[in-house]
Amino acid sequence: MPYQTPGPTFLPLTVAAAKAAAIGPDEAIGGPPDELAEQTSACVVQRRAEAADAAAAACWTALLAGCDSPARRTLPARLRELTEATSSYAGLRWWISSGSVHRRRVAQAEVRIDEAVRDGDGEEFAEAFVGYDQAVATAVVSVQGRMGSPTS
Repeated sequence: MPYQTPGPTFLPLTVAAAKAAAIGPDEAIGGPPDELAEQTSACVVQRRAEAADAAAAACWTALLAGCDSPARRTLPARLRELTEATSSYAGLRWWISSGSVHRRRVAQAEVRIDEAVRDGDGEEFAEAFVGYDQAVATAVVSVQGRMGSPTS
């Protein structure tokens, strides 16, 4: 069977950080409710990140082909869902106070991605996704650091 390469990925850091947070410590299974809620919230971030990553890959294909496909219109909603899940995982109080630098970076990258999609600019799209991925992943990791590492 020929080797099949996976499609492009745009959120590798975010997916990995959310997956690590979702796994959580072994003792969280049946553990305190706060830890279970954190894991559940991290699972939502992971699912939203995977959905946004798939939408980005489809949008990227449409950009390269010069098509105005539904993928170009779906991506902004998937990014908002991921941003909202990240905000929920981080906690509103942290997101608007100590995490505001992360929130601003995520919002700025989201705007750049939207503009790149609207303009059909593949180069700007790719660059903006690097910033978005770093911003969201950093926020997820920051939450893990605040609440305790899943490996500690």
